[in-house]
Amino acid sequence: MNRSLPHYLPMLAKPCRGLPPQTDGYAAEVKWDGIRAMVYSKGSAVQIMSRNGFDMTFRYPELARLAEEVGQDALILDGEIVAFSEAGAPSFSLLQRRMSLEKPALIEAAQAAVPITFVIFDLLQLGNKSLIQLPYEMRRQVLEEQQLSGPAWITPSYQTGQVRAFLSASQELGLEGIILKRIDSPYLPGKRSDAWLKVKNMHRQEFVIGGWTPGQGKRSGTIGALLLGYYRPAERGESEPKLVYAGSCGTGFSEKTLTELQRLFLPLTISYCPFRADPHKRGATFVQPIMVGEFSFTEWTPAHTLRHPSFLGLREDKEAVDVIKELS
Repeated sequence: MNRSLPHYLPMLAKPCRGLPPQTDGYAAEVKWDGIRAMVYSKGSAVQIMSRNGFDMTFRYPELARLAEEVGQDALILDGEIVAFSEAGAPSFSLLQRRMSLEKPALIEAAQAAVPITFVIFDLLQLGNKSLIQLPYEMRRQVLEEQQLSGPAWITPSYQTGQVRAFLSASQELGLEGIILKRIDSPYLPGKRSDAWLKVKNMHRQEFVIGGWTPGQGKRSGTIGALLLGYYRPAERGESEPKLVYAGSCGTGFSEKTLTELQRLFLPLTISYCPFRADPHKRGATFVQPIMVGEFSFTEWTPAHTLRHPSFLGLREDKEAVDVIKELS
């Protein structure tokens, strides 16, 4: 971390089932299908931090050139690292090929195979002046004045008014959804409130992986399904949050992914069930509930489990304890 700059946790959006009754006073942005990133730039140095405080600078070296455009002004930027498909659509599955790389040679090769773009949507500091107390609309105005657009970064526009039409357009384009942001709201580091709302076009969220069951047939000898859960806040008489079982997922995996998951699970294997209530799955192997994955699904069943979930990829940028049930 650049110690001469303050460290901010990213402001979070509250899930919203459809548009709120009143959208006056909100700006609308695209919900980008990537990973959140806080970028700290000062002088010739750029540092990239994930949502959970992991230093990702080494993983996305193409963003080092952002410092050349910024110059000597210190900037703290909030945005999303996105990989775009050949059709120009954000692709989380494509980004997966960059998210877990560690070796410099592999990272260098991946820059050409899977180029990324830092989508900038907020400015928290300019020079020595913090902007977090300014309303969103003023922060965006200052951000646009910086004209940050380069080979691996863009500053997209946002929409005020006609929010319903903006949501419909995102649906037609097959995008994940939109984010609504109150134009008069300050930046609230680490907070989730009605100031920012996320409206999704599809059911999709992160879940904690608490175990797996063996496969059958062609999947014999490997993982058949993942056992998923989310954390419910501690209730009266409880000392800590409880991991609630949300169902099992057996689709969305490539053979390579299954092999990698087995490798990751091996040192995490435990002899007890980590869920609040044992799902009683035959042959289940339980693991420490510290890994987070992203999944799509059609709906929640009356039994409060997922219907037709599909694995999209692992999320290294979110702590397991922060995973909650977003919508019923």
